[in-house]
Amino acid sequence: MAKRFWGFRPRRPPSTRNRKPWRAPLALALLVNAGAFGYRLSEGWDWGDCYWMVLITLSTLGFSDGHTQILSAGGRLVTTLLILGGLVVVQISIQGVLGLSESGYFRRLRERRFRRWLFTMHNHVILCGYGRIGREIAEQLTRENVPLLVVEMDGERREAAEERGLAVLMADATLDETLVEAGIHRCRALVAALPNNASNLYVVLSARGMAPNCRLIARSDSEEAERKLRLAGADQVVSPYVSGGRAMAATALRPLAVTFMDLLVGSDCEVEEFLLSSNPADLGSLNGASLAELQLGARSGALVLAIVPPKSKDGLEPRLYRGTRSNSEGPSLIANPGGDTRLAPGQMLVVMGSQKQLDAFTQLLGPAIKSVDVMAN
Repeated sequence: MAKRFWGFRPRRPPSTRNRKPWRAPLALALLVNAGAFGYRLSEGWDWGDCYWMVLITLSTLGFSDGHTQILSAGGRLVTTLLILGGLVVVQISIQGVLGLSESGYFRRLRERRFRRWLFTMHNHVILCGYGRIGREIAEQLTRENVPLLVVEMDGERREAAEERGLAVLMADATLDETLVEAGIHRCRALVAALPNNASNLYVVLSARGMAPNCRLIARSDSEEAERKLRLAGADQVVSPYVSGGRAMAATALRPLAVTFMDLLVGSDCEVEEFLLSSNPADLGSLNGASLAELQLGARSGALVLAIVPPKSKDGLEPRLYRGTRSNSEGPSLIANPGGDTRLAPGQMLVVMGSQKQLDAFTQLLGPAIKSVDVMAN
């Protein structure tokens, strides 16, 4: 209970005002119904005429029709009280609405509605950071019609993302509660494109700890940062400087190949990753069958570009693939596999084709597929 000093009650701080915004609309509703009930008793009109009289009285329009033009003494009394009450209640209602707007009530209401909408997002991509790289990532994903959620703290970048029609969660991406709110357990991938390596490392650590099966892609500025991000659990680390340098070198050495890739981006061809189940029973007759026997390309029209074999439990590649070309960062990549290449549990097939061809390829594999991811062309 607030204490009194010299007969006055201290005013409440601004943060405690307007906690009951329903008071002003409730008072206005009571006044309208009381006025209509008063006209009903004094004049005997039907409820439509009663509420019509209340409306033109409170709105100060003053016009009427037919039998509502002549009021009895009781009706004039009701009108007088309605005008006096309206001056007070309407003014209080207007002040209440303005107070709600000034206190940010409507903004908090919109944010609460947006956060409820976030829980409906599934199989989306979380983009942490909307800088120069983040904008390009968003453009590519939007072009592929992939559901996207941007997590950004900077106000100007948030406005820029919203102008592009993107959903933006204004929060700190390095916090666990932010990732949970963004749907880390329901997303298909998370891209950490924050401006510094430390922030991206925090995001990858938090995301990997909460969602072990989530695909994590991170941005780095140096080889040391790339190594630490991979140790933290990033599935893929991209350096814009390294990627840019490789693209420029490829343009200088193999301009026709680079031109072909640019043309591929503008075509209806897509590249998808088909991850086979690690359970041999799911593969059925596909287990151990060669590409020549299955004729997947001829039957679907899609082209198998590469096969990434799984790793064994000891972290080494299966005996079938040892001796093939590999790197220190992952299993061997069998590029342009021949017809004698056989399918095995846990393999990842990189396939290119139109959407119709890829759908046919999916039907041929059937229950053997564990997951399908679309790759950027």
